[in-house]
Amino acid sequence: MVMNAKVIEIYNKGSERTIELPSVFETPFRQNIIRKAFTNLASHSFQKQGRFPLAGEMVSAESRNTGLGIARIARARGEGFARAGQAAGVSGVRHGRASHPPESWKHIYKKINKKENKLALCSTIAATANKGIIETRGHKVKNIVNFPIVVSNDIESVSNSKDLLRVFISLGLEEELKRSKSSKKARTGKARRRGRRSKVATSALIAIGKDEGILRLSNSLPGIDIVKVNNLSVLDFTPQSRGVRLTIYSENAIKELSSLKTSLQILKEVESSNEQERK
Repeated sequence: MVMNAKVIEIYNKGSERTIELPSVFETPFRQNIIRKAFTNLASHSFQKQGRFPLAGEMVSAESRNTGLGIARIARARGEGFARAGQAAGVSGVRHGRASHPPESWKHIYKKINKKENKLALCSTIAATANKGIIETRGHKVKNIVNFPIVVSNDIESVSNSKDLLRVFISLGLEEELKRSKSSKKARTGKARRRGRRSKVATSALIAIGKDEGILRLSNSLPGIDIVKVNNLSVLDFTPQSRGVRLTIYSENAIKELSSLKTSLQILKEVESSNEQERK
């Protein structure tokens, strides 16, 4: 089935034309595979951490045995200083060891099959053409009728934030920008001390084919990300593996997606290989 999308001109608003969508947009929406791919791919950025095996146990402590009316737990030896007589060397006491500390040798890198990962990516790309799925993430897209949103290649040459803001307003995404801007909240505690001073909701994703100056504007507007088609991942489309993100494609991006091997082609290859093995 041939699917077409309307191309929105950024500067020549009067002209109207359509573009044929690649077969990847015919992939069915598979939330279970998308969630699995997100979980596995997100684990690749985790940093291993652990505790020193003897942490909390490097103390000269021994039990005082029975007959003193106190528990037989090991206590720091000595007298005349604060630490003397305090319980030590076990979990559940002050300055004691951790009961089940994280271990640096724990296996946290999760693998995923290549074909499963490709199916999840194709499924998320196809879901960007479904308005209902996009709205489940909270995006404000009531004024938009045609999905996926495809714009002319002029967007790839936008070089400053003011022009990018005008593009979003012309596309009818003013409410979406207000939503992401109003979501900005200041953080406290450890995250603030580590430089993550504020938190902003995730907004639209711009997928481009060629970079002519727009790529450096990523995160210049609250929640807006810009990614080349060759670098797209399930992590870009489904933050927190919930719903599918509002995505804007350039014409070059749509043309490059046509070379992507779809999940339907992968399934046919698997079936043909299975038939050959049976023979």
